Formats: sequence, C-alpha cells, structure tokens
Amino acid sequence: MNNDLKAICKDIRLDTIRCIGHLGVGHIGGCLSIVELLGVLYFDAMHIDPKNPKMAGRDRLVVSKGHAGPAVYAALANRGYFDKAELLTLNQGGTNLPSHCDMNRTPGIDMTAGSLGQGFSCAAGIALGSKLENDGATIYAILGDGESQEGQIWEAAMFAAAKKLDNLIAFTDYNKLQIDDTVANVCDIAPLADKWRAFGWHVIEVENGNDAEAIKAAIAEAKLNRGSGRPTQVILHTVKGCGVSFIEEAGVANHNMNLSPEQTEAALREVEGAC
Repeated sequence: MNNDLKAICKDIRLDTIRCIGHLGVGHIGGCLSIVELLGVLYFDAMHIDPKNPKMAGRDRLVVSKGHAGPAVYAALANRGYFDKAELLTLNQGGTNLPSHCDMNRTPGIDMTAGSLGQGFSCAAGIALGSKLENDGATIYAILGDGESQEGQIWEAAMFAAAKKLDNLIAFTDYNKLQIDDTVANVCDIAPLADKWRAFGWHVIEVENGNDAEAIKAAIAEAKLNRGSGRPTQVILHTVKGCGVSFIEEAGVANHNMNLSPEQTEAALREVEGAC
C-alpha cells in the first residue's frame, strides 16, 4: 500500500475507535470494515473540496449503511471538513455528529441515512440528476450485506440499470455478519455477484476488501466502465471489526458493541503497533 494512504487509513481507524470509545458504545464492527474504502474515496478517488462542501459538480458519497457514521466522520475530519475535536461529541446532545449520517448537520455528508435500503435509492436518484445536469460527477454508494436483504436495494438496482446510470459506483461491505447472526443464516444473499449481474450491473469482486490498493484498482476499473450504460457494483469481502483482534473475534457481537476505556486503549495500541 502507498505509505501515505496507509498512514491515512491508520488515522481514520484510530479516530473511529477514539470517538466510539469516548462515547462507550457504537457500531464499531461495521465502521472498521470500511476504513480502507473511506480512505481511498476521500483521499484518492473523489473530486471534492473540504473548503467548499457543496461545490457544484463534486463527486458524492451516500453511505446507505448509515450506522457506519463514526467512520465517515473520522474520514471527513482527517480530510479537513471539520476539527477532529468534534469527533468526541459523537451522538451527544447538540452534536453535529449523530450516530447515523445527517446531511443537514455534518459538513461533507451528501445524503442523510434513513432506514436501511433508502440511501441506495437516493444514490440512484442523485446519479440520475447528475446525468441530467451533465455535471461529470461520479456518485458513490456504500451498502451493507445485511442491508442487501432489503427489497428496496433491488428496486434501486433495477432502476439504476434501466436508466443506464454508469456514473454510479456502489460498494457492498460483504463482511458476512449482521446485527444478530450471520448473513447466511438470517437470509442468505449469495450468490451476490450473480444477482447484481442479473440486474444489469458491471460487477467487480475484491477478495481482500480491506486492502486499499485493491480498492483503488477496482475503482479505476469501475471508472473505465463509464460510457457502457451499466452502473458498477464492487463487492468487497471484508472483515467486520478489521484491525482490532478482540473486536474481530467478537463476531456478531461487534455490530453495536460496548467499549470500556481499557478496551479502547487496547484497541488503539494494537492499531498503532500494527502500522
């Protein structure tokens, strides 16, 4: 991995742990699984300007799995959208950083996250609007694998293909776990790649979805697909809680997990030591 990008992803992971640890509880598993994706998007792939968050023609990111908000906030703070000190206000009274992303409260958030599935419909609508405006933007969306059990995901997938939204690149955080069991046991979404292809999407699979360089390569391929009339789905095979062994080992229990001060310090030490 590029050393600068490696350092960026380390900082995002550390700040995600700090803000959830300061609160004492949060969706740590699904936050840590998308750290590398956020690092690549905000620091390499996206055409954005932290000094002008509403810039016309900017690329947009819709985090449909909105409970990963703390990781998004950590990425935005590291990118310069707001001071890192604000991270310690996560989900507290008067904060601009609620647990789920809110475009009306947080600089850099392009769409509020509602019930699972809704964000992806919004991403498809934004991509259609961008096409109509001909503003040249790329619209990105991040989906959860448990979220992908929602029928609304597949309605939006069908719509995006029908409208030839090749300016839309979606990612599935395929960590195989959801709130109370494995995805396979709750309602299996496999074979996931075949489903997206059947809906008319260009599909890329990344076997190590926590590898920033592999994510960069997938995005480069997805951008080459522009002009084909097909949106792109990038399936990232990730590890829920990636980067902190005791959080990874917690499995299903890490979806929304308590973090004591001692556990927070242990997690920070492990990440610091690994990078």
